[in-house]
Amino acid sequence: MVRRPVAWIVAIVLFAEALGIAAVNWFLGVVVDRQDMSLAGLDPDMMSISSKIGGVVFGLYFAFCGLVALLVALRDRAPAGFGRILLISAAVVHALLGAFAWGLLGPAQFGFMVVVLALIVLLLMTYDRPQQPKEDAVPVSSPPAPTTP
Repeated sequence: MVRRPVAWIVAIVLFAEALGIAAVNWFLGVVVDRQDMSLAGLDPDMMSISSKIGGVVFGLYFAFCGLVALLVALRDRAPAGFGRILLISAAVVHALLGAFAWGLLGPAQFGFMVVVLALIVLLLMTYDRPQQPKEDAVPVSSPPAPTTP
């Protein structure tokens, strides 16, 4: 089936994205710190620290989403409760990042965000639970065949 490989791919992509986001924001914090320039009167040290903290928090968010996908791959069960909500929020974040990427960076980055969005949605949809029949329902049987004398 396609469920487990998709979960593994989503986990790997989200872990790589977590490292990438944290590294880029940390680098931006270092650049702001070394520039020692103010933006509209803001403290450069505060901008540097907030960029680093934001990168770590956003990286941890993606790492936690990757952990949920990894648990789905290992257990071969649908994410439930908070894990499902976390993956849905990651899908929404990737949709928004894709919209911003199209306008700010270009179609290649937009394509990457859409592929990750599609993988997360595919993960959520392939583990969707089928409807269980109600126990109180009477099974439908075919009408008796007509008998000829």
